[in-house]
Amino acid sequence: MVRNGILLVEFTELLREQGVPTFEAIVEAGRTRMTPVILTATATSLGLIPLAVGLNIDFVTLFTEFNPHIFFGGDSTAFWGPLSWTMIFGLMFATFLTLFLVPVMYLMSENLKAKIYKRPKPIMKKPDDELIA
Repeated sequence: MVRNGILLVEFTELLREQGVPTFEAIVEAGRTRMTPVILTATATSLGLIPLAVGLNIDFVTLFTEFNPHIFFGGDSTAFWGPLSWTMIFGLMFATFLTLFLVPVMYLMSENLKAKIYKRPKPIMKKPDDELIA
């Protein structure tokens, strides 16, 4: 998730270097990076679910007797279950932070820089397309 946040900010900076206003660059970067961020977090979370519920397969009997002895639970679930649930919910929370909080903090930092260095604030559009400063 840290890499996703870095890529989001880097893509925003690339758009700003091309002359796109700050607010539009943030929106476009969020729109462009949303799908990869969500797909990465979803794939990782779904991949951790068998570990979280304790799905066990006996591969020795699967290949020798063609009977995998599939069952849920077991000794390893006591340790790996809570760890994997923590990772799943942590990924969900980090995805939220990456997609919503990072762009908001970027815009806030640009507004603060504009105040400090006496530059004009980035122009933002209201939903009814009126320009505000």
